[in-house]
Amino acid sequence: YNHFEKFVGGKCTFGDVTVELCEKFKDYLLKCKQINHPNAYISRNSAAGYYSTFRALLKIAYKEKVLRENLNDFLEKIEWKEVKKEYLTLDEVKKLAATPCKIPVLKQASLFACMTGLRISDILKLDWRDFEVGPDQGYYIRICTEKTETEATLPISQEALELCGEWGTGKVFKGLTRSMTHHPLKQWIAEAGIRKHITFHCFRHS
Repeated sequence: YNHFEKFVGGKCTFGDVTVELCEKFKDYLLKCKQINHPNAYISRNSAAGYYSTFRALLKIAYKEKVLRENLNDFLEKIEWKEVKKEYLTLDEVKKLAATPCKIPVLKQASLFACMTGLRISDILKLDWRDFEVGPDQGYYIRICTEKTETEATLPISQEALELCGEWGTGKVFKGLTRSMTHHPLKQWIAEAGIRKHITFHCFRHS
């Protein structure tokens, strides 16, 4: 919405929206800069996502008879650019596990992410109340993932459970903050001799 508002330079009604305007907005997205970082351009995939949301709004407007014709019939989407996802191999995970980290809880949470595929947002809010013992005496985590807002039941291994530390109450990874996943994480990965560009998000693909 912020990009469209900036593009039209103020107020715009559905009556002003034409195929030509939509095409110009598409070109604008492919060349515009970020709202919060005016020195950087938005990525092609961000542009594709914004334009996809915009076209979805046009479809809703047509269904609700706010638009007299379905403009999407005349519009081409912005193609997504394939992005290479970095990940750690099993040997690299072992190397990371064998490397001391100045922030123990960061190491525990990182290896836990490798084993479970959980995002940092879900790990930060993980509570001991989310753990359950199943009928097979195995351990499970029942969480509502932040990104999809859907409830999931995730079986976890004994090794993953051990990374959580002693069973207790409240947050599992106490003291863990999002800021630790930036410079401290990079430092630990470098000390492990891993030269890839690895972010915390990469752990869930490892």
